[in-house]
Amino acid sequence: MAEEAKNTRPRFSIIAPAFNEEEVLPEFYRRIKEVMDQLGEPWELILINDGSRDNTLAVMKELHAQDPRVKIVSFSRNFGHQLAITAGLDYAEGDAVIIIDADLQDPPEVIPDLIEKWKEGYDVVYAVRKERKGESKFKEWTAKLFYRLIYRITDVDIPKDTGDFRLMDRKVVQTLRTMRERNRFMRGLSVWVGFKQTGVFYVREPRFAGETKYPLRKMLKFALDAITSFSYVPLQLATYVGFIIAFISLIATLVAVYLRLTTGRALLGQATTLVAVLFLGGIQLIFLGIIGEYLGRIYDEVKARPLYVVAETWGFGEEKAGPRVRSVQKTTSVQGENA
Repeated sequence: MAEEAKNTRPRFSIIAPAFNEEEVLPEFYRRIKEVMDQLGEPWELILINDGSRDNTLAVMKELHAQDPRVKIVSFSRNFGHQLAITAGLDYAEGDAVIIIDADLQDPPEVIPDLIEKWKEGYDVVYAVRKERKGESKFKEWTAKLFYRLIYRITDVDIPKDTGDFRLMDRKVVQTLRTMRERNRFMRGLSVWVGFKQTGVFYVREPRFAGETKYPLRKMLKFALDAITSFSYVPLQLATYVGFIIAFISLIATLVAVYLRLTTGRALLGQATTLVAVLFLGGIQLIFLGIIGEYLGRIYDEVKARPLYVVAETWGFGEEKAGPRVRSVQKTTSVQGENA
């Protein structure tokens, strides 16, 4: 069986980023194997070790030793969830690629529903959360606010209440491989490319073990990446606010002139002047910060550093080949080999 699995090109590739998930991985693999074996078609599970500091990599190696369909890409350090997904897409060989988190909040048992829609002719099948178990009211409220804000202000129609849990056809994956921007919002990119898309509803489960890898600070950065990647609204907002303040200033000037001419009184007081100056100064600094966020992302792109650095891989025929990177040129060549 091991030799046969090595020589069979997978029909399905499952990508699972993992950061400090040693407690979850054995159960995650068991459930993935149970679901995928029932389909009766070749599959591979690509585990991305995103610079874990616990025994995650050791557990991954044990799973690979048990089942050669389990393959490992180990980063040289933590590069982040979105870049871990990107690495999985670069290495995936399946006709359909499924992205799923390893924490078991996204149930592997939903995968057959995604595959069924794919076989009906859809190129992207995203999983829509109709219920989120085990999450605080604050987390649910902020998540709903985030998705509705993104939906309203971005240039693409990103479905509400969807995460990275989705299936993508190989032609979609090949298109995404050509997109090497650094501050990535993968669920937005997968919609931006187009193709025929649909959703499947599911209930998101509580985390199986361990702690969340998306605290408030990371969620805010994630939201900022999403907004700046797909919307110019924050920049346009600076123009709108500028016009509004200019209009208010004009009205205030006319009122001051009117009072001076009709009553002989002028608007006096240092407090009024101080408040106005501080208010305008605060507005200017806020919008300088917004412009700085966009400028910083341009700076990241100009440096043209690799998206991630791979320390080691297992299961791809090039085990322990030493540190290497995936550049645009390398990705293009891989794309040609797998086409």
